[in-house]
Amino acid sequence: MIKDNISDVNTRIDKACERSGRDRSRATLIAVSKTKPVDMLKEAYDTGIRDFGENKVQEIMDKYDKLPKDIRWHMIGHLQTNKVKYIADKIYMIHSVDSYKLASEISKYALKAGRVIPVLIEVNVADEESKFGVTFDNAESLIRQIAPLEGIKVTGLMAIAPYTTNPEENREYFARLRQLSVDITSKNIDNISMSVLSMGMTGDYEVAIEEGSTYVRVGTGIFGERNYSV
Repeated sequence: MIKDNISDVNTRIDKACERSGRDRSRATLIAVSKTKPVDMLKEAYDTGIRDFGENKVQEIMDKYDKLPKDIRWHMIGHLQTNKVKYIADKIYMIHSVDSYKLASEISKYALKAGRVIPVLIEVNVADEESKFGVTFDNAESLIRQIAPLEGIKVTGLMAIAPYTTNPEENREYFARLRQLSVDITSKNIDNISMSVLSMGMTGDYEVAIEEGSTYVRVGTGIFGERNYSV
């Protein structure tokens, strides 16, 4: 099942890239493996997947030593400052930075681990009260605050668009996030890159790719429904 699902998702990504005239190598699939057992992750790994996304620090901790070390672990869920120390030496990228306090903590533990951690600024694209993320209006000022921190590198933006059964409804949010990245790039802020746009999930990743996404985060479309009891 997982092999077929990944093949289907990759085909859809290919076609979305073709429609939008984009280079397929610029659209990376992250398998969102939250709540899923290691055996399922191994199946995905065996098809060639190397990028896995988790929502909780504990899941990264539980799975990290049980899986190959060439996996790139992405922290895509809300990250509490007191949990940063547990994953600073394990994580490839943190997608969910939305405050200076969190960025500062990541910086501290990245330096202790002797590395630079790529981070994305999470933007609350639809101003939903139920979601984390900085507002569009405050994104640039937060980025300017974070820019001087050592041990981290802001490499782009991330967003979780509203849940909808019609992915076209989210196109405006994806387009707006892409435009924000273009605007920030034009400011030439030291230590800031806008090369990454992490947007698009199982229900809307094709539209997200058409609007410039470089990372799509697909869980249900690969592993099936999430186990909410975990």
